[in-house]
Amino acid sequence: MIVTMGRGGTGKTSFVAMMTKYFIETNAAPLLLIDADPDQNLAEMVGINLMEYGKKTISEILYDILKLGGSLDGISPKERIEGKILESGLYEGKSFDLMAIGTKWKEGCYCLPNDVLKRIIPAITKTYNYTLIDSPAGLEHLNRRITSEVNDIFDILDPSKKSFEHVKRVCRIIEEIDIMYENLYLVGGHEFPYNLATRAEEETGLRYLGKIDYDECVKKHILEGRSLLDLPPSLAYESVKKIIKKAGYSK
Repeated sequence: MIVTMGRGGTGKTSFVAMMTKYFIETNAAPLLLIDADPDQNLAEMVGINLMEYGKKTISEILYDILKLGGSLDGISPKERIEGKILESGLYEGKSFDLMAIGTKWKEGCYCLPNDVLKRIIPAITKTYNYTLIDSPAGLEHLNRRITSEVNDIFDILDPSKKSFEHVKRVCRIIEEIDIMYENLYLVGGHEFPYNLATRAEEETGLRYLGKIDYDECVKKHILEGRSLLDLPPSLAYESVKKIIKKAGYSK
């Protein structure tokens, strides 16, 4: 299981999309993509319109249950809607499947949608070679422990002191709430200068794998709503491939 996280605007979602492209090209499918970010950008970046496929987000499914007069009281979320999510919330494709937490289903926090996602992840990830999770910005989702066991975490950095402090807080929270992981890597976003690599490692004590190169082609694809899976050879994608290989994911 691979989790990508970081502050807002660092390029987490595009990194997950290009990682997906790499795994597809290296015949590592089937993949499961989980968009845990309420902004819901991952599907578009891999060329999927959930609505066109008749699929809903977890939040939408929960809202529909409650709107129709249903209740979740006294029944575990897993028992009540796991089947519904697999039926209505899971996009199934040739190389990857995808589900999204979606935007808020009612006033309040994301506690219930996150709890549902946390409960169903162990049940559905077993049939995939890799599960890639695109996390929301910030740290609140860590406290909800959407998943308690991961292989690798990639924290995408921006060129700011706050970004380094974010990594330190991530490490502290992970330790405090006992999330099990194998590796936590640092990756520079497209604005991260090359000359900050050493400082990143010194301030955090973590391994820096490289940066995602800025690329007009990627910017154009995102602006036009085109899938990053269809990227031609590009600086950004080549840099992501090198990063992934350094983490041990190679042919």
